[in-house]
Order: sequence, then C-alpha cells, then structure tokens
Amino acid sequence: MARTAARLTDGSRITDYISLGVVAKTFPRAAVADVLRRTGKMSARQRDLPAHVVVYYTIALALYMHASYREVLRCLLEGVQWLSDKEIEPKVAVRSSISQARIRLGWEPVRLLHDEVVQPIATKDTPGAWFHEWRVVSIDGSTLDVPDEAENRAAFGKQGTARGECAFPKIRFVSLCEIGTHVLFGSKMDSYEVGEVTLAEEVLPLLKPGMLCLADRGFNCFRLWRLAQGTGAELVWRLRKDMIFPREKNLPDGSFLSSFYESTEDRRKTRNGIPVRIVEYTLEGLQDAEPLYRLATTILDPEQAQAKELAALYHERWEIESAFDELKTHLRGRQITLRSKTPDLVRQEFYGLMMAHFSIRGLMHEAALKEGVDPDHLSFLHAVRVIRRKMARFASLPPSGEECIS
Repeated sequence: MARTAARLTDGSRITDYISLGVVAKTFPRAAVADVLRRTGKMSARQRDLPAHVVVYYTIALALYMHASYREVLRCLLEGVQWLSDKEIEPKVAVRSSISQARIRLGWEPVRLLHDEVVQPIATKDTPGAWFHEWRVVSIDGSTLDVPDEAENRAAFGKQGTARGECAFPKIRFVSLCEIGTHVLFGSKMDSYEVGEVTLAEEVLPLLKPGMLCLADRGFNCFRLWRLAQGTGAELVWRLRKDMIFPREKNLPDGSFLSSFYESTEDRRKTRNGIPVRIVEYTLEGLQDAEPLYRLATTILDPEQAQAKELAALYHERWEIESAFDELKTHLRGRQITLRSKTPDLVRQEFYGLMMAHFSIRGLMHEAALKEGVDPDHLSFLHAVRVIRRKMARFASLPPSGEECIS
C-alpha cells in the first residue's frame, strides 16, 4: 500500500516536532514542563523557540560541541523530514533568536532539572557498582575553559601561571560519581577562585545512607568529614601525610581505631573526637608508589570490611577521573572551550553538558544490563558517535506531549 504523506496540523511549527532520542527519554517532556512551571519560565505565548525546546537545545549543544548554534538546531529539526515524502528544509532560527531564547530561559530551570533527574542509576545487577551492601561513589573536582569575554573574566577568573595568566577564564566544579556507571551527579560549579573544598560543602550533603564515598586526601579535613558522615553514608578517604591519628586500639586485620579531632588542642585534651578506623598499606613493586598509604573510614568493624578490601576498593576512586575524561575529551572535545559568552549562559551550558553526559551513560548502562556486561567494557566514545548519528531519527515530541510515530 502506498504511504500517505503526513503533514503538520494547522497552526503547528517545525520546532514543535523535535527529534530528541535518548535526551527526551532521559528528561521526559513532563519533567521539563514541571520545572519550567515552578521556575516561572514556561513560555507565555507560542514562539519559534518555546522554553521546552530551548531546554532540549541546551542539552543538545553538548552533543555537537564542534557545530555552530544553528547547525545544532538543524540537527534537532531534521526529524521533521519523515513527515513528508519530499525533502523538507528545516526552518532554523537565526543566531540572535537562539541567543535571545537561551537568555529568556536562564540557567535556573536547567540546574533544577539537572539536580532532580541526574541521580545514581545502578541496580543490584550492575557489575562494579557495589561494595558489599554499599553503593560506591567518589567525589572530586575539575575545571572547564570558557570564552575569553570581559563578563566571563570578571565572573569566573583565570588561572595564574609563571608567565601571567592562562588564555581563557575557567569555571571550577565538583561532582559525585557513581563508580559502577560513571554517572556524574550532584555537580556544583562556581568561579575558578572558589576551591574544591568549598564546593564540596555543597556536594557532600547529597550523599545518602547506603552509599560509600571515596575521596582523595585533598578533601580530608575535619569539617568535610563531619559533614559527610552526618548524611549516614560510609566514608573511605585517604589521609594527608601531616594528619596525626593516635593508635587507640589495634584490630585483627592490621588496622586500628583512632579519633578525628578538629584541632591540636582537642587532640591533646582528647575531647570532641570522632571515632575512625585507620588502614595503612604499601604498594609493592609499583614504580613511583609512595612509601605508605593511609585511609580513614567510618566502617569501624573489620568484620564488615577487611583492611585489604578497603585498600583495594580505594583505588576505584580513580574511576571519576575516567568520567571527567569522557566529559571533557570525548563529549566536549580536546582544547575546546564552552561556547557561551556570558556568565549566566555559561552556567546554563555547564548543566546542559552534565545532562548530556548523563543521557549517554544511562543508555550505556541499559545496554550493558541487556548484554550482561560491565558498563566499563562499553566504549563511551562509540556511544557518543551513535547518538549523534541517530539523534535526528528517534521519536519526536510535539508540544502537546503526544508522541508521533516515525
């Protein structure tokens, strides 16, 4: 039977039919609309680029970092071509219209959508996501370059060097990472001058009971430890060389119990200490290995986790570096800055980037479970290429929320 050519209904616009693929699956239209309503950003009138479209467009920018603003929009709009047997040239807004639409949206709805949807996704069947009964996560920070515009320089600052300053302003961010899936969640960003420890004070409260958090020595201070422990999560953090922990009780597995004190005065008077367990170990036969590694943990009973297990587990912390590499190298691209020229749009773009990474990681996790393999065994770069190639051919979402079948 000959196919009957479909057509847009009266009053519809090309931008009402946007192919979003895995992005729309991860961030459903209903969730986007809810966030827009709560932040007062829902479009008051019909536009070529209504607010919900701009939300998806912000995420799509991260999938096509090498392309221009208009080409990214074109990639989204190409899905309408299935509506007709004839070739349709998508109506792509001019650059100024795109910028105005992004400014109208702002960054607050994008951050809120990120905070509510981007969460750990591992199931009990996800290999490498669990240590005994605990979901393993890690915390760390990184930076991203932004365009060298006066407003960005004033808002974010630059990294100093021996010869002056770096070429581009930078933003700093800190994230939690679900080790088994490489999902980056709880991310908070600020100017380069704001340190990782300061940002961690916003991120660590997002830990939950049932999680086990790994952290490098740069985060290990009394204030952050108390903050993280107060969430009910378990902690395994590396200690700095200058941190003193008196040996209070030796344990059968070679670890020992001690107390974490806020000050030298408190330690001297043995007051206000937090009970901790210390694990010390060496790495034999490894070039550049340090003479001694020390970990502090909230898991006080060696029957729950032996010292050797914790020493082996700690080195899973480096999985977050792999997740950052996916974000900064494979998704963004090497030596590519974020494209936004004003601070608010930089913030919007940052959270769009984090949501794009989450969409890809969610798809990879789903594929890994179906194949019965570890998500680590799948190629992130290959997943990015597939999504970029297929994005314009997935199901479309009209503004009414009714799905069109392609």
